This record gives sequence, structure tokens and C-alpha cells, in this order.
Amino acid sequence: MIDLQGYRGIITGASSGIGLAISEVLAGCGAQVFCISRTGKPKDSHTVVPQGVTHIAADICDTDQMKSIIDRIAEDGGLDFLINNAGITIKKRAETMSFDEFAQVQQVNVCAPFNLSVLCFPYLSASKHTGRIINISSMAAHLGFSQVVPYSASKSGIAGLTRGLAVEWAQNNITVNSIAPGWFPTEMTKQVMDEERKRLILNRMPMHAFGEAKDLGAMAAFLLSEHARYITGVDYAVDGGALAYGF
Repeated sequence: MIDLQGYRGIITGASSGIGLAISEVLAGCGAQVFCISRTGKPKDSHTVVPQGVTHIAADICDTDQMKSIIDRIAEDGGLDFLINNAGITIKKRAETMSFDEFAQVQQVNVCAPFNLSVLCFPYLSASKHTGRIINISSMAAHLGFSQVVPYSASKSGIAGLTRGLAVEWAQNNITVNSIAPGWFPTEMTKQVMDEERKRLILNRMPMHAFGEAKDLGAMAAFLLSEHARYITGVDYAVDGGALAYGF
């Protein structure tokens, strides 16, 4: 249904989990995807890298390094999309967390996506397909969760960044949206989920089941496609109904 032939773009944090799954779905739609991560390769050595996917090792917080990579990718054939997926969390109660730890989460989860969006701006604004930015948000942008206050703050920041850039760049051939995943099994969610928390999480969702990362890839493919050219500034929850769930 969705054809992304001729689209070229970057996704960060794509060595595993959600980012890797999104890259595979987009490549399956015909896009050329450049995956930026610290490892520069899938964390699982058995992962088969599909045609159209290129893994690159880099630190997304290093402006000079990222500018060089972005310029090189764009000069090779243009740039049509940026997916800011990379993120970190630290599991601690707020009163036991240092300011440096809080700042570290903001640096990776908010500052880097802003910086990368700005670095990509001249290329995305020149895209023949309409430049697209997709930020990966979270349920934590809308709900409070214990022991991950810096993460919640950062994802609320991502929601604000999405809306602000969407408005500011609406006349610059760029749309900006975000996807808020519910609970998907990833290495990061495993850090904050013991068996009791797992039970509580599943009971909090009407579907009572974890999501599959390929569903996030399908949403990303839609938002990159011509079908979404009139959509900007929106945060899409892919969460099994968690945000809709009352009492």
C-alpha cells in the first residue's frame, strides 16, 4: 500500500528494538535508510541487514561528527526524512538522582533530536517528496511513571519540540510528527520492568498485550508517505489503547 521508492533518510538508535524494526519496515517499502547508532551495526549478530539499510557508527550528541555524516548522506542523493528514535533512561527515584544524570537523559533524548533536526533542515526543506521528521515520543509524555522522571520530562519535551517545529517549518516544505509507543519489548523497557510491573502494565491496556515493533514501522511508513502530506504537529499513540483506558 505504501511506496517509499526514492526516499532517503536517517533513523537514530536503530541497532536494535524499535529503531531496527522501523528501519526494516521502511526498507521493505523501498526507502534507503541510514541507521545511526553507537555500535554501527545490529546488536544481535544474527540479524540480517536488508537491502536498502546502511548502518553507521556515530555519537548523536557529537555535532561535528553528525554534521559530517548528514552532509555526506545528503550530498549523495538528497535527504527526505529524519526519525529521531535514540533514547536513554535511568531508573532511580528522583531524590536519589544527580543533576548530571538528569541532564544526560535530556541531552540524548531532547537536545540531540533538536540539533539533528536543525542540521537536516536545509536538506529536508529541499526534498522533492516533502521533508519529514518523525520523533519517537512515549506514553511517558502523557502519563507519570515512577522512577523515570527524567525520561518523562524528556518525552514531554519531545512532544513540545514536535509541535513547535511543525508550526515553525510548515512553510519550509517540512512536516513534523511524533509516534508515542505503548509498551513494546525492548532492551530499554526491560531495564524498568520486573514481573510485578509487567503485570500492572498489561492490566493497564485494554488489549492486555505488548505491541509488535513492526506496527510502529507501519505508522512511520504512513507518516513518511504522500498519504500524510497534510498532517503535521500530531503525536500518534500506538499503545493498545493505554491512553484511552479509564477506570
